[in-house]
Amino acid sequence: MTYDLLVHNIGQLILPKSSDKPLKGQEMKELNIIENAAIGIMDGKIAWLGSNAEAESLKASERIDAQGKVVSPGLVDPHTHLVFGGSREHELSLKQAGVPYLEILAQGGGILSTVGSTKKATEEELFEKASFHLERMISYGVTTLEAKSGYGLDADTELKQLRVVQKLKEKYPVSVVSTFLGAHAVPPGFKGKEDEFLEEMSRLFDDIKEGQLAEFVDIFCETGVFTIEQSRMFLQQAKEKGFGLKIHADEIDPLGGTELAVSLGAASADHLVAASDEGIRQLSEGNTVAVLLPGTTFYLGKDYYARARKMIDEGAAVALATDFNPGSCVTENLQMIMSLAALKLKMSAEEIWNAVTVNAAHAIGKASEAGTLEKGRSADFVIWDVPNYKYIPYHFGVNHAQSVYHSGKKLWERTAYGEIQLSPAR
Repeated sequence: MTYDLLVHNIGQLILPKSSDKPLKGQEMKELNIIENAAIGIMDGKIAWLGSNAEAESLKASERIDAQGKVVSPGLVDPHTHLVFGGSREHELSLKQAGVPYLEILAQGGGILSTVGSTKKATEEELFEKASFHLERMISYGVTTLEAKSGYGLDADTELKQLRVVQKLKEKYPVSVVSTFLGAHAVPPGFKGKEDEFLEEMSRLFDDIKEGQLAEFVDIFCETGVFTIEQSRMFLQQAKEKGFGLKIHADEIDPLGGTELAVSLGAASADHLVAASDEGIRQLSEGNTVAVLLPGTTFYLGKDYYARARKMIDEGAAVALATDFNPGSCVTENLQMIMSLAALKLKMSAEEIWNAVTVNAAHAIGKASEAGTLEKGRSADFVIWDVPNYKYIPYHFGVNHAQSVYHSGKKLWERTAYGEIQLSPAR
């Protein structure tokens, strides 16, 4: 057999455990590392894994010498707000001056600023902006990600955002999962009429399903936004329409969004900074993935992070994500989130790698395609310019990716003279 591509002289090959369920508790501490390894690729899929010594006798149309570097599955970012208009850098000085968020909101800032900019932007403008951010994510090693709507809060703009995500799927050879987050906030005209607004958003379910514009439906369950009962009703309607479920839960107050996610069989419950002990206990009993967003806590200057250590120690499944958005976490760098997970969430290197690969894939319904490297799966992988797998959480704030591959095709590489973005066209 002649392989299309053979990657040899791999110093460490990271092989997260493949499972039909997310890794939970003690399982997250287990990470298979093969020293002096090689992988063979055929028709965009992993066809062979073995030792570097065995690879010497194999034939391949193309051979890549990994030069003793680390190779991992492509990273998975399971929570991003990729499509939006405008930016909000002018608000940073207000935050530094201690201006409360509600006052910034009253001045036309906050999420309403992004909503306004997104409404004004054309579909083409949103596509170009989202493309820029997506290409940067790819450069940091991400080959699978989720992208939410949620900056429209009306039918036309929400559908416009979802169409942009569809165009990104068509242009870029990466895996993009779409989530409808029409229930991201309460528009000014619906204050006190939240049920009416949710009913308006739920009317979009049929059009979204028919147009295959989203795989998941999400809602922001929080004080001042949507209650537990409102969230339950909205998500139950989405479930009946065949959507997967996600929920922004217990970010500020322990309302019970974590418990709601488990009871509904949601793929993930996200944020969870204020998740209760009971919520964590229920996570350990179900397969809902806790998607933690330490970059958001960091950017907002908060002192209390999600209790990842308690979640893992009590048997829950944890994933990590950037929460890339223009207001509360302005970074496309999932590697930086890995460092924050080590420093602020007290997660081990093994737990972190599982959280940005296999568990993150489970959180967005991509566990059968992404998050691990094994025979028959898509050859999505990253060659890292690091001496070992523990180095990335340790050395923070820079890009350690040497080259990024999806389905065996190189998407991006770094050279000695700078970064080269290769053509993303399918």
